[in-house]
Amino acid sequence: MEPLQTYVQRLRSGEPVQFPADANSLAFAQSLDAQDSLSHLRSEFILPTKSSLKKKALNGSIPGEQEQSAEAAAADEGIYFVGNSLGAQPKAVRRHINAQLETWASIGVNGHFQTMQESPLAMWQDMAQDCADKSQDLVGASAHEIVIMNTLTANLHFLMAAFYKPNAQRHKVILEWRPFPSDHYAIESQVLWHGLDPEKSMVHIDPDEKSQISTEKILATIDEHADDTALLLLPGIQYYSGQLFDMKTITAYAKARGIVVGWDLAHAAGNVELQLHDWDVDFAAWCTYKYINAGPGAIAGAFIHERHGKVEWEMSASGARKPVFHPRLSGWYGGDKSVRFNMDNEYVPTPGASGYQVSNPSAMELACLSGALSVFNKTCMKDLRSKALVLTAYAEHLLDLMVAESKDEVPPFTVLTPRDPLQRGTQLSVLLREGLLEPTIVALEENGVMCDKRKPNVIRVAPVPLYSRFEDVYKFMQVLRKPVGLAASQ
Repeated sequence: MEPLQTYVQRLRSGEPVQFPADANSLAFAQSLDAQDSLSHLRSEFILPTKSSLKKKALNGSIPGEQEQSAEAAAADEGIYFVGNSLGAQPKAVRRHINAQLETWASIGVNGHFQTMQESPLAMWQDMAQDCADKSQDLVGASAHEIVIMNTLTANLHFLMAAFYKPNAQRHKVILEWRPFPSDHYAIESQVLWHGLDPEKSMVHIDPDEKSQISTEKILATIDEHADDTALLLLPGIQYYSGQLFDMKTITAYAKARGIVVGWDLAHAAGNVELQLHDWDVDFAAWCTYKYINAGPGAIAGAFIHERHGKVEWEMSASGARKPVFHPRLSGWYGGDKSVRFNMDNEYVPTPGASGYQVSNPSAMELACLSGALSVFNKTCMKDLRSKALVLTAYAEHLLDLMVAESKDEVPPFTVLTPRDPLQRGTQLSVLLREGLLEPTIVALEENGVMCDKRKPNVIRVAPVPLYSRFEDVYKFMQVLRKPVGLAASQ
């Protein structure tokens, strides 16, 4: 058997890997887990169990904390392959929330200005910046290019208010065929807000028959509409198909034609390696409740390239100094901390992405995010991506074996996600044959498997490298075999 690191090297170079004949076995999966240098990170999370998934009322118990034998605990393990919708709970989050509650109870409003000893948290005024500092590796940017604020769609609106500046010549927004609905609503409403017609100002890029959009088609669309496009706004990873776009190439191509470039990184941040600064992206936004594991509806993040965060000063006609900065919707917390509490009407924007803040961010939400990021700070995106490449390739291999084994005239399923490992994150979107979704959902639920369903016929399988094992991938496939009409592997 080839060692795990050999698979990593091949996949990182874009080469396919050949798994051995015994790959479809629990022993093989466990052998990969034994070589996994990140396996210890699983213990940083609380994962739903078969028994906890049956709870209908709160009873003060936490999955995994009950006294039981090792055999019983192993038998009760669930499989959590839905981190692309909501990440599992890091144990650190509870500790960070408790620290926040103790701070609030103990010193009240002084928590804005005082950092408590023995606390994992910064003072409230600095918590957003502290989380930005800890997010640099996740998105490939410096801390002053990152701001933690609001929620994803709110941030898209704030960023489009700053960067979508349509005029008589340039007014179009290029987007993909099936963005997450909220993105479509946000873009359409911005177009309408400017008094424009979405039919004329929104350019949709359609996919091929497998729901994929090639880089060549994106570049051709840019060329076709280059002269009258104001903004290109695409997802880093398409949520439905799981396709990872070539952000570096697309960004450079669009910017060379005078188009502002933004990215929605909801499914990319914390999932794949990003280099937003080096790629010269104008802006980006992401949520933190999927792969970053900060909890449902958690506070979101945004990137603004450093050139758009500059604050310069000039003299007005009256001789007063006034700041010159990129226009944006402004608010109290975008103002410089040194004068924030002067409570006057002279706005002094904070240099960098922090100047795009509007409101006082929730300290409770920042505590959740801080706890989640503390786990990421025990590893790096390069190592997480390396493991994810093999996890996903192994899952793909076992799916391929099922298709080959099936005797049906119509295969039980088709994988929509690109075969190229460099064109996907840690998600495989599986299009089931008509009529198989409901029995598949039943089988997954009966076996304590959490996996995302997208009607009418797609399941999205997302083994997350922070807490998923190769053993989980193997066991998931054993559950899937029954509803697609195959016997369990021997």
